[in-house]
Amino acid sequence: MSPRGEVLTVTSLTKRFGKVSAVLDLSFAVQPGRVTGFLGPNGSGKTTTLRCLLGLVQPTSGTAQVGGHDYRELPHPAAVVGATLEASGFHPGRTARGHLRVITDAAALPQARADEVLELVGLTEAAGRKVGGFSLGMRQRLALAAALVGDPGVLILDEPANGLDPEGIAWLRSFLRARAEEGRTVLVSSHVLSEVQQTVDDVIIISKGRLVQAGSLEELTGAGLTQVRVRTPQLEVLRAALLAEAGSGGVHVEVVSPVELMVSGLEAAEIGHLALRQQVELHELTPVGTDLEALFLELTADGNPGGAA
Repeated sequence: MSPRGEVLTVTSLTKRFGKVSAVLDLSFAVQPGRVTGFLGPNGSGKTTTLRCLLGLVQPTSGTAQVGGHDYRELPHPAAVVGATLEASGFHPGRTARGHLRVITDAAALPQARADEVLELVGLTEAAGRKVGGFSLGMRQRLALAAALVGDPGVLILDEPANGLDPEGIAWLRSFLRARAEEGRTVLVSSHVLSEVQQTVDDVIIISKGRLVQAGSLEELTGAGLTQVRVRTPQLEVLRAALLAEAGSGGVHVEVVSPVELMVSGLEAAEIGHLALRQQVELHELTPVGTDLEALFLELTADGNPGGAA
């Protein structure tokens, strides 16, 4: 049976370094059984927030807790939380297996666990190689292996896809999804928004140390709303038919180009059926949701009222 995930709660968190406020009155929660993306521009306070969650930084005020407890209160932290904050904390002359055995010894775990997690992350063949010769992608996998040593119910990962090739990114996506499906809590900080959109269930966006938006990916990108891109050489015929079909209720038709419409308020199947009735030739009929990158840029732009002053 897989370990139980814990709720991560950040409540009114503020952290100042001298006169600089890295995090300002930040509050959010991360739920088990879901992959949550933690997003924000450089300098937005993401890493400081993660360090507060992991007990590496003492908050100026507020709390950042794992299952209702400060990290430092956890009796066996390696069995509760696994984390990667950077992929550079390795001795270059030590092998991958040797690095992980240092961690298993410190956590009072069997040394055999080192080989188990190397297999999990696809580094079995590199177990005896010195880390100094590893690529950035291999270092990322080794950092993930170190986070998994205690078989924790919570994973906190800072930029885990950095340095991975497309195959590695696809592997990481399925790996994180599998952990969440086991009921674990997965919090991923990333700037690769196209990848985040394919991976996460929930999104937390911060800017200038403050929360600007949080919710499910579906809610934030409007994936539940009907918006369909339609391309046809008979645009005016279809547009007139759509407007006639719409009557007075909730359908909007926008002309994007001489051959393209954006339609909201009707499903793609309904538009296709209408086009068939009108004998209109279609070249494209594609449901479209709001792009996460566009939403991110809008929410974190200077002057956005959701951001910090």
